[in-house]
Amino acid sequence: KEAWVVVEGETIISLLDHQPDFVEIKSFGDAVLMPGLVDSHVHINEPGRTEWEGFFTATQAALAGGVTTVVDMPLNCMPVTTTVDAFDVKLDALGDQLHSDIGFWGGVVPGNQQELAAMVKAGVLGAKAFMCHSGIDDFPDSDRETLRQAMLTLKEADAPLLLHAELEGEAEVTNHDHASYQSYLQSRPAQWEIDAISLAIELMRETGCATHIVHLSAAGALPMIEAAKKEGLPLTVETCPHYLCLTAEEIAHKQTQFKCAPPIRQAENREALWSGLAQGIIDFIVSDHSPCT
Repeated sequence: KEAWVVVEGETIISLLDHQPDFVEIKSFGDAVLMPGLVDSHVHINEPGRTEWEGFFTATQAALAGGVTTVVDMPLNCMPVTTTVDAFDVKLDALGDQLHSDIGFWGGVVPGNQQELAAMVKAGVLGAKAFMCHSGIDDFPDSDRETLRQAMLTLKEADAPLLLHAELEGEAEVTNHDHASYQSYLQSRPAQWEIDAISLAIELMRETGCATHIVHLSAAGALPMIEAAKKEGLPLTVETCPHYLCLTAEEIAHKQTQFKCAPPIRQAENREALWSGLAQGIIDFIVSDHSPCT
């Protein structure tokens, strides 16, 4: 349905179902005019770990930064959002705390395939899985068969699978100073991401399930991602500001505030990510906002 958006200054003041004759008309073609940013990768942690952050403060902080919609991840709340009952607990915790619009992702873990379609029906937008340890024991990682079964279910439910794409393998660590960022970087090599995305693409061919790679940091996976898209597979990819703005070379000794997974990589990798973003191989940017004490 056609509509006209009336903007005064930087504020949308009305929506009209007819063309107004009293203002300048501008068409932006296929571009989207939005009231604010959408951040589809946010960990709000409520209920259960609300001392880390909860809906009340998280959605205010989002608005302060111009983000009018956030989509909450299925961890690190307690219980994790891997069942309909857990989703209901999270919805009950909302109360009147919201200051922005919100959506929710469910989670894929071993043994919860029967919950996925019901969670989608209840309102989750898709489901996220980890291909390595998630960092909390109540959200275990998924092996190939768990992912395949989940993808078949999600395909039927017309919902995407989101993947933390690191497949643990060998890591050649030559720097054994654990206070060094280089030691941490060596412990999570780019090959882990490349191998994980390769497996995801194989499973997409088998199942046809739309799949989204969260927080891509390894630019070495871009040629494979580009080829999969050209093949027609329903693959999308995000990256984050920390991968686009920071470099491993700049992180000094004991600067643990830069630790994240997957890790911030070298300057050459950062520039390749910018190129992938410019070419449309990477679809969009998210924060992966994940506060903790």
